[in-house]
Amino acid sequence: MRFDILTLFPAAFDSFVTTSIIARAINEKHIEVHTHNIRDWGMGKHRQVDDVPYGGGAGMLLRPEPLWGAIHHVKGLVADDAPVIYMTPQGEPFVQQSAEKMAKAHTRIILLCGHYEGIDYRIRESLVDAELRIGNYVLTGGELPAQIIIDAVSRLKKGVLGDDMSSHEESFSPALKRKKEYPHYTRPAEFQGMVVPDVLISGHHANIQKWREENCSD
Repeated sequence: MRFDILTLFPAAFDSFVTTSIIARAINEKHIEVHTHNIRDWGMGKHRQVDDVPYGGGAGMLLRPEPLWGAIHHVKGLVADDAPVIYMTPQGEPFVQQSAEKMAKAHTRIILLCGHYEGIDYRIRESLVDAELRIGNYVLTGGELPAQIIIDAVSRLKKGVLGDDMSSHEESFSPALKRKKEYPHYTRPAEFQGMVVPDVLISGHHANIQKWREENCSD
């Protein structure tokens, strides 16, 4: 699966793509992550990308011209129907079902990271296919939400986690009826006076499964 990220700050993804599971997934060619600097399509000698909003108010908006050029360029890199997804507090909530749908429906996703006060609304109307938010709060830019989306979607793709069953039975999965996952324990069986529930070390698989189901939470 390929992710194309449009951002003013490509360096924000440097450690993200070179660390842990995402780095391994890239190295093993399960996913691709490409960043594109919106400023490359900026205007004039100083590569201007923003301006004051009509009607007044604090902050700056990303202008439509560089966004138009950047989006069309990235869409043209691959002959597909990759959706353009814009991260904004006004978008739909990004939940586990969103990640599952993306992982199943697409082989490429284009993520548009806004900044400052956001982007000119004409781009949202004409070139953006979906708008998502990761919570009911405001961030300084779309880079962190983009990383969250890449992580959540990637781990559902075959081979990314090593054991594909790792994502089968976990919080918010269909296997757990969208509930939160049950508690986990490892060795030692007793630590600082706290003990592992007897059922988990009983070896009785049916009872263990029953305990896990009963200890999932809404």
